[in-house]
Amino acid sequence: MGEFSKELIYQEYVMREEYQFHAPYNPEFEFYEAVKMGDAKKTEQMLKEPFCDKVGLGVLSENGIQSFKYHFAITAALLARYCVEGGMEHDQAYNMSDFYINKVDKCNKLQEISDLHRKMVRDYVRRMSDLKRKKKYSKHVSDSMNYIYDHLNERIKTEDVANFVGVSRSYLSRLFIAETGVPISEYIVSKKIETARNMIEYSDYSASEISNILAFPSQSYFVKVFKKYTNMTPGKYQAFHFPSAII
Repeated sequence: MGEFSKELIYQEYVMREEYQFHAPYNPEFEFYEAVKMGDAKKTEQMLKEPFCDKVGLGVLSENGIQSFKYHFAITAALLARYCVEGGMEHDQAYNMSDFYINKVDKCNKLQEISDLHRKMVRDYVRRMSDLKRKKKYSKHVSDSMNYIYDHLNERIKTEDVANFVGVSRSYLSRLFIAETGVPISEYIVSKKIETARNMIEYSDYSASEISNILAFPSQSYFVKVFKKYTNMTPGKYQAFHFPSAII
């Protein structure tokens, strides 16, 4: 697999559709802004009306339940986007979106969809509220995290990250540990494994392909590190989540 094709596969993986069927009305804008700010009181007021009782939602399918599932997916994508704007890590926000979209696909009743919508919104609000309470990362660390996520398909060196943010390697290393509690090298590996887990759950790539896409030195090293973080080999992890599948 060439470097160019690896980059394309990774970029395809991280890209998410930005659903925008209609310009949001003011109440919708206020809703997403409230979630973004972690405002539990305001969002609870706006959650009093069940999701599937909302007036004005367009018909996206002749099947009523399927139509609300589509609207749920749109809402999940927008929640992720707003929360990223509010400071949530990109991968965390969209992993949550993927998780809830996968859950709603299994719903068979409108009430189940409304209940799941309420749970999803509260989950985002709680995490945003916690984020607001925590110390915010400095621009150097925040930019470093963004660089790392954008280049997980490459062999990332601390020097590369430091050059990107415009500081010395030693300074960035000290700053990163001080603000996150972990060395930058460990953070890079943890994000690669987090992405690998998500790829196993939401794609058909094999362990060897994922190892290559995420630029691990070898498949054996990938398996070793994956097991360190998850207590499972990639194959067992796949079997645990999808008993009928083999990786």
